[in-house]
Amino acid sequence: MQAVTFLLDAVVSFFCALFLLRFMMQAMRVSFAGQLGNFVVALTNWAVKPLRRIIPGLGGLDWSSLFAAFVLQLLLAGVLIGLSGQLIETDGATLAMMIGWFSLRGLLRMAVYILIGALILQAVLSWINPYSPLSAPAHQLTRPLLDPIRRVVPLISGIDLSPLVAILLLQVVLMFL
Repeated sequence: MQAVTFLLDAVVSFFCALFLLRFMMQAMRVSFAGQLGNFVVALTNWAVKPLRRIIPGLGGLDWSSLFAAFVLQLLLAGVLIGLSGQLIETDGATLAMMIGWFSLRGLLRMAVYILIGALILQAVLSWINPYSPLSAPAHQLTRPLLDPIRRVVPLISGIDLSPLVAILLLQVVLMFL
């Protein structure tokens, strides 16, 4: 049963991360023209395109991508709670709230992990290959988070410590989630 749970969690988390990355890329105006954008669009169009007929984009945000990620988290939380045997012990309202909370928390945690991964990727690429095709999307994805920190944390001997500060702050957010 552990192997099935692990595989289910891995597959659902992969696609949920892709849907969430698609939402975040559009929200932060990241170009979908490169390899990363093509990869994300190719693996998420199967759900996003049909959902766009029902859920319109408002405020320049792709709500259908976020909805797809949330539905996957709901399904995963429901299956995991069902496999744990907690369905018998709780009433319907409590169970629905529990599944909803686990889904929302999982989605928020995944968004934080995506940002941490983008920050680490951006930092490593700035040292190794600043002209990599992944540098621009990583920079565009993390810029809204780093710009306010850069106003407070100055460069020290030409070294930008804002990604480190951002990662520490995101770790604190994870502690509350």
